[in-house]
Amino acid sequence: MRVVFFGTPQFAVPSLQILLDSPHGDVVAVVTQPDKRRGRGSQLTPSPIKTLALAHDIPVWQPPRLRKDGDTLALLEASQADFFAVVAYGQLLPPSVLAMARLGCINVHGSLLPAYRGAAPIQWCLYHGERQTGITTMLMDEGMDTGAMIQTLPLEIPLVMQAQELADLLAPLGAKLLRETLEQRWAGNLTVTPQDSSQATYAPLITKEHYCLDWHRSALDLHNQVRGFFPHCTTSLQGQDLKIKGTLPLGLGLTLPEAYGDLQGWSLDPTIAPSPPPPGTLVGLIKQRGPVIQTGAGALLLTQVQLAGKREQSGWDFANGLRLQVGDRLGS
Repeated sequence: MRVVFFGTPQFAVPSLQILLDSPHGDVVAVVTQPDKRRGRGSQLTPSPIKTLALAHDIPVWQPPRLRKDGDTLALLEASQADFFAVVAYGQLLPPSVLAMARLGCINVHGSLLPAYRGAAPIQWCLYHGERQTGITTMLMDEGMDTGAMIQTLPLEIPLVMQAQELADLLAPLGAKLLRETLEQRWAGNLTVTPQDSSQATYAPLITKEHYCLDWHRSALDLHNQVRGFFPHCTTSLQGQDLKIKGTLPLGLGLTLPEAYGDLQGWSLDPTIAPSPPPPGTLVGLIKQRGPVIQTGAGALLLTQVQLAGKREQSGWDFANGLRLQVGDRLGS
């Protein structure tokens, strides 16, 4: 099988690796996004996919805009590829490119389609509190993740799993399905199922506005926001930006993970009641755990935080270091 692989982030690495390891496949080229400037030195940094491809002496093509890059389009046409395999590439493939691969373009998508079509399915499924997600392989068409589905593989989502951890679990599952899908198509025994677009949901690009925490939302909603948009969600404390990187919702009757079993029956100190304090108020300090913040419904334990200009630390170390007290306020 002659395969051109399209992909960019770490999520795509297991899929490329499994094709490189396959005795049935020949990865003839890789298409990835241009190098980006990262870090304090703003040095140009290759994508994880480019790094892997170069380590295996595979040609790498990096068009800024694929549909307008005549040189890359000519190379793709001349590649005589049986398949284009696409995993989190970062650009839509135009119809002219979709038609180039002899046996089609196969995409690995990080959701159970038609749920969460779009650029950030893992992040948005967590934000919306889904308890199950998965991987779908599909035959690509001109739409945004609208092609006919080939295989799906579901995965349950624990309450405290954040986006990077979920991506790390889904990536090898996607690689497994990609290899199986290509081999089935190569053997001529592939079956596809059209998507029901009436059931579609969407996962758009994430912007900085999505990172701001509104303490009037419920503890569960805030927890899902923090883990979905990890590690970027922010609030403020004493005029400084504070990143919230780990949380646990309390006081909502949820079944907590075993590691937090001692907090299963947690409730607000009755001396603080009868009426809950304003959202954003520190209402408790749980020893060896961290500060507890009142929300619009329930309370949120802060387990990992990072104050601007400081290192990341546990919620408990953070509370001790700043000598936080019940009644302190987060947010504006």
